Amino acid sequence: MSPVIDVVVTGLGATTPLGGDVASTWRAALAGESGARSLDNDWAERYEIAVSFAAQIKVKPEEVLPRPEIKRMDPSAQYAIIATREAWADAGSPEVDPTRLGAVVSSGIGGIWTTLDAWDTLREKGGRRVLPMTVPMLMPNSPAAYVELEIGARAGAHALVSACASGAEAIGYGVEMIRSGRADVVVAGGTEAAIHPMPLAAFAASRTLSTRNDDPATASRPYDLHRDGFVLGEGAGIVVLESAEHAAARGAHVYARLAGVGLSSDGYHITSPEPEGRGQVAAMRSALTDARLTASDIVHVNAHATSTVVGDLIEARAVREVLGAAADQVALSATKSMTGHLLGGAGALETIFTVLALADRTAPPTINVTDPDPELELDLVRDTPRAMRTGPIAAINNSFGFGGHNVALIVASV
Repeated sequence: MSPVIDVVVTGLGATTPLGGDVASTWRAALAGESGARSLDNDWAERYEIAVSFAAQIKVKPEEVLPRPEIKRMDPSAQYAIIATREAWADAGSPEVDPTRLGAVVSSGIGGIWTTLDAWDTLREKGGRRVLPMTVPMLMPNSPAAYVELEIGARAGAHALVSACASGAEAIGYGVEMIRSGRADVVVAGGTEAAIHPMPLAAFAASRTLSTRNDDPATASRPYDLHRDGFVLGEGAGIVVLESAEHAAARGAHVYARLAGVGLSSDGYHITSPEPEGRGQVAAMRSALTDARLTASDIVHVNAHATSTVVGDLIEARAVREVLGAAADQVALSATKSMTGHLLGGAGALETIFTVLALADRTAPPTINVTDPDPELELDLVRDTPRAMRTGPIAAINNSFGFGGHNVALIVASV
């Protein structure tokens, strides 16, 4: 049997509704700030959309990217590039044989702004006015391709699509690229830029969004008895993954170990989670086995927890089933209460939160829970951060997506 290759995290990058980089995002999260705001346009009124707010990114790409790059990339790729540049610099811009360097960057929806703008142009002005870069901008692998070009990766560039689990699955795939020997370093994560009238109207029509138009900052309420759906968000999270041996050889700073990856599917419904949470249980158990850890090693869970009435409790029961009595010692955070739901970017950003929680020994808070659901049988971190114990500890980051995609990642301290 081949020895297991340990994979570590050596770089972090993000652009989110809470901040234009990881440091500002993490500070805002620990402070319990909300990134949800009323939209500064007349979409909702003009198109009669039931929801008129979202969690837009804090720093616009125009403030940090040159104009030529803005023009040739969909916003989803722009966000990924911003986060990649931060993560790569944070990792010390490692010198890597390009044939041993990979990129895995996913999006749940892809270049929807480009797709719909091009359709509007075609209808209103004719085919000759459609931009020649339209296809490279709208294709769902565009962010991965631009990241691959940015870092010169030749070990492979991949873009897994699994709805709201996409970012976490991308990181899991990056781990497997290193473990299988295909790469020494992989830049991995997720991105999304879907705050556009069409997806906003579609999510509203499916009744998955909160309709608290009068108070957006309190709209995302995971595990609150009066939760009424998620807040649509946007942004990107990128991590630099590296074999522990490669990181040690160059003296890299290591945040944490990406210890376990668990994947499953519900085989149940296109939008609803399997009611017993069996797929979620299977993903978490698989991740624990993969990490060679037990329930007693877990001290923190960053929950998927979107604030939907049914989904939150199914996940909570699944966590309880997997961890058993050890769940009583686990701090549960639901960070979408502050960031909104970044769809394909969510799992990546929440992996960064999980890494930082272990590195800083601080579980981030869950805001807007004024009336906790009495059926929640877990220790929810409310309003203010919570210190975690010293010594070796580990955490689970859960991500689930439409179609029954379940991803659990286990992060361990170093």
